Amino acid sequence: MVKTKHSILTDYQNKADQQQKQINDLKRKLNTISFSRLGLFLAEILIIALIINLGFAWPFGVLLALPFVLFLFLVKKQAAVQNELVYAGQLLWVYQNEVNHMRTGKNGYDDGTVYADEYHPYASDLDIFGQGSLYAFINRCNTQAGLDLLAANLRRPNDKVTILQRQEAITELKNHIEQTCHFRAELQNHKPGQLRVIKDKLQHELPEQLKFTRNAALRLYVKLVPFVTFGMLALGIAFGELLWHAFALVLLFNSGLTFFNLSKINLVYNGFGKGSAMLNAFAGTVKWTEEVTWKSEYIKGFFDNNTSTKPLSAQIKQLSSIIVDFDARLNQLVGAFLNFFLLWDLKCSIALGNWHDQSAEQVVSGMARISRFEELIAFATLSYNQPDWNFPVIESDFHLSATDLGHPLIHESERVMNSFNLEAHPTVDIVTGSNMAGKSTFLRTVGINMSLAFAGAPVCATQMSVSIFKILSYMRIKDSLNDHTSTFKAELNRLKMILDAIQADKNSFVLIDEMLRGTNSRDKYLGSKVFIEKLIEQQTPALFATHDLQLSEMEANHTHQVRNYHFDIQIAEGEMKFDYKLKHGPCKTFNAALLLKEIGLTLTS
Repeated sequence: MVKTKHSILTDYQNKADQQQKQINDLKRKLNTISFSRLGLFLAEILIIALIINLGFAWPFGVLLALPFVLFLFLVKKQAAVQNELVYAGQLLWVYQNEVNHMRTGKNGYDDGTVYADEYHPYASDLDIFGQGSLYAFINRCNTQAGLDLLAANLRRPNDKVTILQRQEAITELKNHIEQTCHFRAELQNHKPGQLRVIKDKLQHELPEQLKFTRNAALRLYVKLVPFVTFGMLALGIAFGELLWHAFALVLLFNSGLTFFNLSKINLVYNGFGKGSAMLNAFAGTVKWTEEVTWKSEYIKGFFDNNTSTKPLSAQIKQLSSIIVDFDARLNQLVGAFLNFFLLWDLKCSIALGNWHDQSAEQVVSGMARISRFEELIAFATLSYNQPDWNFPVIESDFHLSATDLGHPLIHESERVMNSFNLEAHPTVDIVTGSNMAGKSTFLRTVGINMSLAFAGAPVCATQMSVSIFKILSYMRIKDSLNDHTSTFKAELNRLKMILDAIQADKNSFVLIDEMLRGTNSRDKYLGSKVFIEKLIEQQTPALFATHDLQLSEMEANHTHQVRNYHFDIQIAEGEMKFDYKLKHGPCKTFNAALLLKEIGLTLTS
C-alpha cells in the first residue's frame, strides 16, 4: 500500500512519542538504580559499624562483601542504561526532525553554506546550497565525507548508468527507512571531522608511532609482567621483608619503563582518546549494512572484496575495546595502579599494534562505506517523505518532458505545477510576463528538478523524462566591491562563461532571467537579441525570461528555433491575481502601472 504524506507524518510522530516514553522509562530506571546504590552504600557503612562494635565474625565478612558486589553490578548496569538513554535521545531527535521537516520544511542538519559558490554554473541561481536551499532540504549527513559526497552529486550531473544505479539503490534503501533512522541516530553526536581524524590516524600516523612496540624484548616482558608482579607480591606476603624490597624494585622498574615510553604512548593514544563510544557507533552502523542482502549493484559497490573472514563491524568493535582499555589511563589512580602492576599503557599499545597489522587496511577502506550509505540515505529519506514525487526516465538522446512539474522547495499547499517539454530539436523558449507572475520561479523549477534528476533522485513531478544536460544559468548577477566588478561587468563575465561552456559542451541547457539589467534599454534589447541568435546558431536549448516584448517578435524570423511562453495576471476590480500557470504565446498583460499606482505614481501617455 502506497503511503500518503499524512500517514508518513503520523508514523514519525508515533515513533517520536514512543521514544519519549522510552526515555521517561529509562530516566525512572536510572533514578531507581541511583537510590539502590545509595542504599547499598549505607548498608555497607552499617555492616562496618556492626563489625566495629560486635567484633569480626565470618557471617559479617559475607555480609560485608555482598553490598560491595551488588554495588559494582549496579555501577555496570547504570552505565548500560545511561548508554541506552543517550541513544534513545538521539533516535528521538531523528524522528522529531522528520516531523518538523514535514510540517515546516526546517531541517536540523547542515545547510551546505560552505559549498555555496556564486561562480558555479548554476548552484547560486538555483538555490542548491545555503539556508533554504535544496541541500538544506535533503541533507541527513553528519560525516564530512557524507556531506562532501552529497554536495558533489548536486553540483554536477552523473552519467546515465550511474543515475539509473542510484535510482535503484535509493528505492532499495527506501524500503529500509526504519533501519536508516537507527543508522542516522548512531551518528547523531558525530562531529563531521571525527571519522577523517581516525582514518588519518590509522593510515598515516600509527605505522610510525607504533614502531617502538615491535621490540621483541619489550613485548615478551609485557606478556610476562602479570606473573612477575603478582608472583613477587605473593612471595613478599609469604616470606617477608627481603622479598618486599624485590617487589618494590619490580614496581619501580615497571613505572620507569612506562615513563621512559610515555611520550610515544601519548602519541599513539592521541586521536583515539574517549573515542570508544564513537567507534561503537561506527560499528553499529556498519553491522546493519553487513546484515542486509543488498540487490542494488550500486550498494554492492560499497563493499570491498577483502579476504578477511572477520566482518568490518567486528574489526571496528575490537578497536573500540582496545580504546576502552586504553581510556583507563584517564583515571590517574586506576591508571597508576594498572601501569605499576600490568604495564597497562604498553599492553594497550602493543594490542593496538597487533590490531593495526591485521585490520587497519580493511577498516580504512571500509569506513568510506559509512559516508556513502549516509549520502544515499539522504535521498532515500527524500523519496520516502515525498510519495508524490517520481523518478525521472533518463533518455540517451536530446529530450526534456515534464508533467505537473513543481518547485521542490515550495510547500505543496502553495506549489503550482506546470507541464513543459522541449521540441525534438533545440529551441530558445522566450518567457515573458509581469513582475511576480512566476517567470523566475519557473526557470528555477526546471533547473532544480534537473539537478535532482542528475543526482539519481526523484523529482517534484508526476512524470519527467530528460536527457543529461550541463546546466548553465544567468539569474542573480550582482556587483562585487572586493573584485572591483560592476553589475554590468559581472553580467558580461557570466555571459562569457556561458558562451565558452556551450562552445565546449553541446549538451548544455541555458537558463536566463532578465539579461543585461546593468545597461540601457536599447543595448539591453540588442544584446539579448544577439545572444539568443548565438544560442540558435550553437543549437543550444534555453529558457529565456524577459520583460522585453520585442524579443518575443523573434519567433517570426525563427519559426522553428524560437517559441513564446508567458505568465500573465488577471485583473478584477483593480486587484491583481496570479495563477502562476505557464501559457503559450507572448504576454499581453503587465502590472507595472498598477504597482506604481499603489505607491502613488500614475503613468500618463
